[in-house]
Amino acid sequence: MKTKKGAFSWIWTYVKKYRLLMITGLTLSSFVAALNMINPIITGNIVDKVIKGGQHGILLPLILVMIFTTLGKSIVRYTYQVIFEHCSQNVILKMREELYSHIQTLDFSWYDKAPSGNVMTLLTSDLDKVRHFVAWTLYQILENLLIYVFSIITLSTINWKLTLAFLVIAPPVLFFVQKFKVHIRPAHMRVRDQFAVLNTKVGENIEGNRVVKAFVREDYEIKTFQKENEAFKNVSVNNADIRVKYTPWIEALCNLLPVILILFGGYLVIKQEMTIGQLVTFNGLMWAFTQPINMFGTLVDNTQNFNASADRLYELHLAKPKITNCKNPVVRDESIVGEVEFKNVSFTYNKTPVLKNISFVIKPGATVGILGPTGSGKSTLANLLCRYYDVSEGEILIDGINVKEYDLQYLRKNVGITMQEAFLFSDTVEGNISFGNQNASFEDIDKASELARVKDFINDLSDGYQTIVGERGVGLSGGQKQRIALARLFLANPKIMILDDTTSAVDNETEYKIRQSIKSQSQGHTSFIISHRVSSFENCDVILVLQNGELVQMGSHEELMAQSGYYKTVWNEQNEI
Repeated sequence: MKTKKGAFSWIWTYVKKYRLLMITGLTLSSFVAALNMINPIITGNIVDKVIKGGQHGILLPLILVMIFTTLGKSIVRYTYQVIFEHCSQNVILKMREELYSHIQTLDFSWYDKAPSGNVMTLLTSDLDKVRHFVAWTLYQILENLLIYVFSIITLSTINWKLTLAFLVIAPPVLFFVQKFKVHIRPAHMRVRDQFAVLNTKVGENIEGNRVVKAFVREDYEIKTFQKENEAFKNVSVNNADIRVKYTPWIEALCNLLPVILILFGGYLVIKQEMTIGQLVTFNGLMWAFTQPINMFGTLVDNTQNFNASADRLYELHLAKPKITNCKNPVVRDESIVGEVEFKNVSFTYNKTPVLKNISFVIKPGATVGILGPTGSGKSTLANLLCRYYDVSEGEILIDGINVKEYDLQYLRKNVGITMQEAFLFSDTVEGNISFGNQNASFEDIDKASELARVKDFINDLSDGYQTIVGERGVGLSGGQKQRIALARLFLANPKIMILDDTTSAVDNETEYKIRQSIKSQSQGHTSFIISHRVSSFENCDVILVLQNGELVQMGSHEELMAQSGYYKTVWNEQNEI
């Protein structure tokens, strides 16, 4: 219940900005509900006063009133529908912008557990459910409620006995609506959740289609998709079954009204307790009695659909980053100097120890190599230095200050990284390189490209720097993507640079050239080079060797070659000694 109230209160913070427009729209909707009573009453008067009573002089005025009432309803209805649609679009615009901004504040630990398909569903389909509720369901609830109330009042003034007979169906209808409400909401939640799973599956397949084809796994992917699609069908059918289970009973009860009208209404006319005109009015207003009852199921369905989506969106809104600034974060006017110290650092991820009691000190301007087998914690060490995660034990110091005390944006502008997987946006080559420094001149971009050896292939691309690389760098080789990512880091020019397996996809000659560029770019910078190739450590001042999350060796190339250990073994294997 708290979640429901919290979700509604949160959405209300967006809706209330347009409350004057919304109140105007609801007022106009109420006015239309009242206007709906006029034409049936006039029709009854025409029967009694004009056709039977012979007052032919009032026929034209009554007809004109009916025409103007119909035109007035159409104009007013158009006006408030436009108001609600505009309000709903503005509400969703703001919600989507703020949720997207909120997602940018969430850290790696949240993204690790959030399937991209689920996030996409939240920002598209679930938000559209909110839009539909604001644009249509909200005023339909009020309008149908008022039509029902106005019809009861109007009919009661004509004949209370027949009105009471009409009301006999209300209690069983309310019973079925309540039962429907209880069962439909969890059904909607299951549909929304499974739709997110299906979205994730489709997204993964599209992104990984090259891997699928490379391993001839099309049949397997089709089967797994069919499984999720079948699950989505099942929850959707279950959702539909719930509607089908209750709505026919509501419709059947409403279909009893014409029978009641003919039998009991006819009896009252025979007994002269009603006129034919009044019976015609009852017949004309019967829709005003049945429509709201028939709509109850639809409106409850829409409301519960909205509630399910609102709960999911509110859950996203409540997600908080674990990595945040301290009370008074450190921000300097100048860049950091670049001294790095790990002091008894341990890190556990999902209850699995990844780093164990790591300690070392790196002087400013030093170039550090990090070697170790897969899963030894090399990339984790880099992620902790950038404070993408917080250490479980110990502390990391930059210039003698704990990284937790730095302002996050200041820290990450001074500690830059090229990740293992070179991610490129669907943008131009120039746009990808300048991503970390939007104010860079083309000359700076060109210089960074030369250092990263991007210029070796830039002229081979159809439009040079203006070539659109495609989503996630589709169309470029792994080595080309790595070089563009390296150019991006060089252009950003952080004081501490971390190169995580940056040259794994390039040939030996290109790697040698890049090593020289890194050596040149590293002047005055503290650099960490993570690699499986010992040749990458040619210019390193110190090399760290990790095994099973522990720092097992540390020293220069000469010092490590003088020891028996992992570094010497790998060096001998790679140099065929």
